[in-house]
Order: sequence, then structure tokens, then C-alpha cells
Amino acid sequence: MNIRYFDHAATTKLNEEVLNEMLPYLKEEYGNPSSIYSIGRNNKKVLEDAREKVAKIFNADPKEIYFTGCGSESDNLAIKGVAYANRKKGNHIITSKIEHPAVLDTCKALEKEGFEVTYLNVDADGTIDLNELKKAITDKTILISIMFANNEIGTIEPIEEIGKIAKEHKIYFHTDAVQAVGNIDIDVNKLNIDLLSLSAHKFYGPKGVGALYVRKTVRFNKIMDGGHQERNKRAGTENVAGIVGLAKALEMAYEKLEENNKHLQELRDLYISEIEARVPYIKLNGHRTNRLPGNANISFKCIEGESLLLNLDLKGMCASSGSACTSGSLDPSHVLLAIGLSHAVAHGSLRVSFGLDNTKEDVEFLVNSLVEIVQRLRDMSPLYEDFINGDYVM
Repeated sequence: MNIRYFDHAATTKLNEEVLNEMLPYLKEEYGNPSSIYSIGRNNKKVLEDAREKVAKIFNADPKEIYFTGCGSESDNLAIKGVAYANRKKGNHIITSKIEHPAVLDTCKALEKEGFEVTYLNVDADGTIDLNELKKAITDKTILISIMFANNEIGTIEPIEEIGKIAKEHKIYFHTDAVQAVGNIDIDVNKLNIDLLSLSAHKFYGPKGVGALYVRKTVRFNKIMDGGHQERNKRAGTENVAGIVGLAKALEMAYEKLEENNKHLQELRDLYISEIEARVPYIKLNGHRTNRLPGNANISFKCIEGESLLLNLDLKGMCASSGSACTSGSLDPSHVLLAIGLSHAVAHGSLRVSFGLDNTKEDVEFLVNSLVEIVQRLRDMSPLYEDFINGDYVM
């Protein structure tokens, strides 16, 4: 069966050019970059070359780039690292209710250690209120952590404005940019970003490698003991092949950023317009225009998201549900609840995230399939007739 993949926000296929760039460091060039003999020194140079490439993309200094194992580790290192290093200054952190679990769970863990965390509300589009952010700041606030763009609904936050507020109050600003990197042009100096997390597998690089940008002026502690790699901030032998792949994938993403985004936006807008025209009782989640180029999250009323996924899978399509059922929880997405959706509507959400290999033909196949699947599932639902007759409110 020909697989049509519409879940690029979850992960992306490793680019062939990226793989070829990595292969020598998986085979012949296997030296440990901390070793003093030649194959070790060669890999150390490759490591630093990759650091320079990554820094250049974000208008940063190479010494401000730290390689990690993934985006979640980068979030942990940024938030816990700043919290522990600045505890004498204050113990208050500000974040939002729609952050990735790598941020939310890290903040919850810190609360158990005596830190205080403010979780900002978002509006119906998933955007934070800058006035609420300002009001949340106290003389104990040491960090603001707001994601660049949401992984579920695609909404892009007002990062530059947040950065200005943080700078005015002399507070560090961290952004989880895992979904934004490769999709949005990011200048850390222009945006006043102090710490930024990213993950290679979101932009056609390898899994198991990420990076963290940390401005030179930021005080942060390491959170993993061991060796002195990454300027004594991240213990463990560096994943040279993965880092090479990350740098190559990042370069490729930004070489054709405008062209790629145009393609993704056309597919996204075609999908949304077709679904809105052909399927009744739906809701687009997230900001209609200020969103990631390939993201479209739609709730189908009187439908279970898991049922949509299973039926799409039978037709060879991969997407993502707005519910958290696959994690063993009966609760719907915290993001969808935060933007005001009821449990029933949130459970019927489908996230589609397009990639560079997708075509208009793929979109047409997806839409035609959803039209048929949704109608069939609604015909089977005991609630649907009550809903259209007004006897059941969602």
C-alpha cells in the first residue's frame, strides 16, 4: 500500500542528502571527539564546524550552541539550568497552558522543589495575552518560557513582543522552537531570545539529536553529571553523526525556506478550504493565518478522533488525533481544552501536518477520504441525529 504521510509535526523522513552527509561518521570516521589522536581531532573539528553552521542560521555565536539528545532534553536543560543557577535571585517562572509536556512537566517538577510557576491562559486562537504576561511578572521572576509555535494547533506566538517584555524586566526568555525551526526565519538577537530549543527530526534530520541556544550572558547550570563535554554543560560523548545531520538538515531547510513555505501553505489552505466546503459541523483550531505553514487542526463534531485515525490508516494515511487516548488517558488534549473546546469537541480533532513530499493530489485523496469516513461514522453515531436536531449540545 502506498503510504500518504500527513504527520510531519510528529517527525519527518530523514533526507537522503542528510543521510549521505552522516554516513562517514557512522562508519570510517568513528573517533571520539574528546580523544587527542587524529581521528578524534578530526571529529572534534567536524563538531565545531557543525556548531558554526547552526549558530549562523540564528545569528548567534558558535559558543552559544549546545548539542543535546533531543528537543525535550534541550527544554529541560534550559528551564532547570536557569532555575538552579538563579535560585538566589528568584524562584518564579512564567509559562503557558499550551506548552509541550517537555516544558509543562519540567515546570511541575520544579514546583515540587519549591519553585513557583504561573501558567498563562491563551485566547480561542491559542495566543497568550501580553498584558496578562506583564501582570504575572514579580520581583522573583527569573524565566519566561513560551513556545514559538504550538505543535498541535500551529499558532505562532508573539515572540518578539515577549522578548522585549523579558528584556525590559531583565528576565531570561526561553522558547521551545521545536516546531518553528525550519519553518520560520529566526534571529535570536532581533527577537531578544535568550534560550532556544530545537530538534533535528522535525526538519528532515535524524532522531536522537537536538540543540540548545543559550545567550552568553545567561547563567545556567548543567543538569546531568559526567564528563565535561559541551563546555561542561552536557555530559556524554557527542553524537557526531547526528550533529552533522542536524547541521546539514538545518542548512537545507533555510536555503529554500520561502519556497518550501509557499508549497506547504498552498497545501494547508487547500485542505482547510475543501474540508470547510464539504464537511459540515467542523471547527478550525488555532489562528487561521498566523500559524505554521503546514499545520491544520480541525475538530469534527460527533466523531472520535481515534476512529478517524484508524479509518485513515486503513486507507494508508498517517495523521494525528487531538485526543490523548493513545497515551492511555481518557482526557482530550490540554491544548484544545485551553482554547475553550469542550471535551466532546476536542475528542473529535484531527491534526494534519503537511510536508515537502506531499502534493495537491495527496490533499484531494485525504479530503475525499475524510468526507466519506466522517459521514459513515456520523451515520453510526447515536448522538449525531440528536445533535443536528438540536437535542444534543457540544
